[in-house]
Amino acid sequence: MTNRRTATTHRIALIPGDGIGNEVIPAARRVLDAVAARHGLGFSYETFDWSCERYADLGAMMPDDGLDRLRGHDAILLGAVGYPGVPDHVSLWGLLIPIRRGFQQYVNLRPIRVFEGVPSPLRDAGPGDVDLVVVRENVEGEYGEIGGRLGRGLPEEMAVQEAVFTRKGVTRVLDYAFSLAERRGGRLTSATKSNGIVHTMPFWDELVAERAAAHPEVVWDQEHIDALAAKFVLDPRRFDVVVASNLFGDILSDLAAAVAGSIGIAPAANLNPERDFPSMFEPVHGSAPDIAGRGIANPLGAIWSAAMMLDHLGHPEAATHVTDAIATVLAKTPVRTPDLGGTATTEEFTDALLELLSRRP
Repeated sequence: MTNRRTATTHRIALIPGDGIGNEVIPAARRVLDAVAARHGLGFSYETFDWSCERYADLGAMMPDDGLDRLRGHDAILLGAVGYPGVPDHVSLWGLLIPIRRGFQQYVNLRPIRVFEGVPSPLRDAGPGDVDLVVVRENVEGEYGEIGGRLGRGLPEEMAVQEAVFTRKGVTRVLDYAFSLAERRGGRLTSATKSNGIVHTMPFWDELVAERAAAHPEVVWDQEHIDALAAKFVLDPRRFDVVVASNLFGDILSDLAAAVAGSIGIAPAANLNPERDFPSMFEPVHGSAPDIAGRGIANPLGAIWSAAMMLDHLGHPEAATHVTDAIATVLAKTPVRTPDLGGTATTEEFTDALLELLSRRP
């Protein structure tokens, strides 16, 4: 298997998906190619047409051997999935979740940052004030497959959904989060709800305390999810690394992206930290069918996701080059896509970013 940490030529699987995914992935690829030329890297790409359109035509989001076809790649860059007429649980369980679980991408990493030039809706959250990371458990928890429906259509109809928390699954994501906190500000907050969820959340809390003992450099606390959501709005500056279960992390990361001013620029990484399998990188914004095909989608979420991919592949300087260019184009130019209050097209915004990347550091 390719050494994903040291290789300078990387095989990248591109899955544009649906809607604006087909517009933002080409933009991210242009940025990757520009950065590769500056940093002596090489990328080869293979594009897969796995999407809701494929589901409508063939009855499946991806082929039966989809994971095998992805396995030899160094990373996966995904655009967006979802389209009217295809239920969300079909698109999710037909593509994203099989990749996440099949490749043990058990860390979902969501960096949140307030950039100069993208005002937060919160008056006390300015540039430099909010810079946090949500670490979400990504393959078990509340999004388990155990459960079912009984008595469909009858008065006594019922649905049962089981949450699954394993010692292995919780411990490994906690260790990742504590190690990340050691490299950042040394602070970690655990999201819980052990006052109301009687089995899984006390178990989670016990394991947090257990793993904290192995990371004495990190100052940590825990917050019930309802209070934590309020504090994300009231005082987001107090947080650095936040670790949460699958459901809690999903909600908190989208809330934090809104706090930062736009979910349209938010990136995400689905990581297999051991690098036994390829990791997957994707913007958070979704397929946005209402604007798809108009050429006005914001490419920053995909481009920032590509920067996270560069870092994961062992090229932190190239990744920083991209994120610094993002910060500069937002702070120093008026170029904005409509979601950020401007009139620039996807191509025009990408061109502005590429112009900055072409300058000598």
